Amino acid sequence: MPKIHVLDQNTINQIAAGEVIERPMAVVKELVENAIDAQANAITVEVKDGGKELIRITDNGTGIAKEDIVLAFTPHATSKIKGVEDLLGVSSLGFRGEALASVAAVSQLEMVTKTKEALMGNRYVIQGGEEKTLEAVGCPEGTTFLIHNLFYNTPARLKFLKSSPTETSYISTVLERLALSHPEVAFRFIAQNQTKLSTPGNGKLKDVIYHIYGRDIASNLLEVHREEVFCEVEGFLGKPVISRGNRNYMNYFINGRFIQSKVIHRAIEEAYAPYSMQHRYPFTALHFTIDPAYIDVNVHPQKMEIRFTREKEIFQSVFHAVSEGLKQREFIPEVSLVTEKSKVSNSERGAEFFEKKRRQEEKVQVGVIAADERGSKQNAIGADLTEREKKEAEQLGIMHAQKIVSEPISQQSVEKSESVPNLQAVLREEAPVYSAEQRSKDDPQVSVTATESEKQTDEKPQAPAVEAAATIENVKQASMFEEQGALEDQALRELRIVGQVFQTYWILQYEDAMYLVDQHAAHEKVLYERFMKQLQEKQPMIQMMQPPMILSLSMQEEQALKEHQELFRELGFEIESFGGREYAISGIPAHLPSIEVQALFVEALALCGRQRGVDTPEILLDKIASMSCKAAVKGNNELDFRQAEELMRELMSLDNPYHCPHGRPTMIRMTKRELEKKFKRIV
Repeated sequence: MPKIHVLDQNTINQIAAGEVIERPMAVVKELVENAIDAQANAITVEVKDGGKELIRITDNGTGIAKEDIVLAFTPHATSKIKGVEDLLGVSSLGFRGEALASVAAVSQLEMVTKTKEALMGNRYVIQGGEEKTLEAVGCPEGTTFLIHNLFYNTPARLKFLKSSPTETSYISTVLERLALSHPEVAFRFIAQNQTKLSTPGNGKLKDVIYHIYGRDIASNLLEVHREEVFCEVEGFLGKPVISRGNRNYMNYFINGRFIQSKVIHRAIEEAYAPYSMQHRYPFTALHFTIDPAYIDVNVHPQKMEIRFTREKEIFQSVFHAVSEGLKQREFIPEVSLVTEKSKVSNSERGAEFFEKKRRQEEKVQVGVIAADERGSKQNAIGADLTEREKKEAEQLGIMHAQKIVSEPISQQSVEKSESVPNLQAVLREEAPVYSAEQRSKDDPQVSVTATESEKQTDEKPQAPAVEAAATIENVKQASMFEEQGALEDQALRELRIVGQVFQTYWILQYEDAMYLVDQHAAHEKVLYERFMKQLQEKQPMIQMMQPPMILSLSMQEEQALKEHQELFRELGFEIESFGGREYAISGIPAHLPSIEVQALFVEALALCGRQRGVDTPEILLDKIASMSCKAAVKGNNELDFRQAEELMRELMSLDNPYHCPHGRPTMIRMTKRELEKKFKRIV
């Protein structure tokens, strides 16, 4: 075995630098955090070659006194703490005293600094940990660092750096997070002589979000400010429309420090679950103020991780704050018809039957045909139809729709409408332009139909009717939470069921808007809220099973059952031990007879095992209730008119009828104006 010896200081510094300074981004992070701790309110970062050639960081902070300059580059020398007891209440971004020594060990560093009291500033040069120059110079108050040739003396580390654009993007990301964490500081980032980021430093977080993410994000934010038991939360939550497929847009800061925490991640995602699709993650820019006694930032050299002494309570506080910030946002996504410049995808089979020849030459909108072109195009389309194509079109449901009309839901009267006259004859007449008032007087029952007469081969099909039936292509989520989509109580009472399409979507009308309601999502929401109400009132409806269902559980499942037996009793399960690891289920929630109870129960047990130690019972109840929605009526399951009317009435009586428990919208909205624009009634 080789002889043991003590490493020299330079080697020690380079090893320490390997932990703290992984890449140019880490240099920028450490030095900018020092500038913020020095009370700077304007910071400029300039890099060349991804930071490998040059990193220049300038701030207007308090500067470093001459007598402290050399000491500042000594390992573990810091002004942030004095003893171990200070670690329990660290409020500054830095405190280890490793950053300057680590950067100086692997670069050629030059620093120019001046305090407010000093008449002259000082220039200090250190290369590879060896001091070169310390001299007086004239300079403004604050500090400027110039880091040349990073990792010049550690070629192995230099070899593992990525391309310059990639390293620049890492630096940009960390500066964006620092700007979000401190909106009171004006940041400027310059790369290759181009300004990549500039924030105003006016203390307004929304302005920083706009400068970093742009208008689309900034215009879809919900402001939140709440005081919870273990933390204070303020900032912005993104509307579900701007969710992403990864967590890159989840920004949150604890006491001004950007961190990553599984506890915070899960709390935010759980709160968003009723509003977002699975595997979609929200945009957040949240500032948490937590008593330093409850957190430990001395976990990782880069201070990106954090530990909580009251993990469960912090989870509850974050979850509750975000949930309350999202509640009562009762809005509906808008529907837009296809624009004239839109292209028809290959999946639009309806269009293929009626414009097969023209589609070979150009992509044609399936929507509205101008009146002056109608005759010639109808002839071309009609000539192109074959008996086979007509049959296929009929199977797609393009030529047929069910005529179903209702009075307003509040009137509770249902009248079956008679057959509508031949659609061909109706279309031959010039369609007059009515106001909303005239239509309600002349035609109190609006019909949505097409008749069997279109099957006849001696008449050419009318393209406008066919195309209008295939018009809806795109659901725009941009107004998921915009206020004009909200339904007031009066609207809920006056909504009128007009009809149904595809045995799945119900058409409702109110004033100048049409609403399409997904019967499956709507029934899911109704069942979910009904079940949750029973749980809150602790009055579950139980259906007894004869004979009882016998289940054999694994050790983990049995442990989860023992820990949450009271929870399952509240849900409506009657469970008794049957010997060994077998259990008899003699009672189940009353609304679960049509689904696989055993699969649901085992899935709920697995859920309880995964959530152990963090989630509150309320969150577990919410998740298990969500799974029970498998009992909801499916799309294509036929509902009669009275059932649909009752479903709509119960749906609209909920506090938030606009999303199913899994975050999908229950309804979408299309305005009369949008329809009239597509029919060229409005130019």
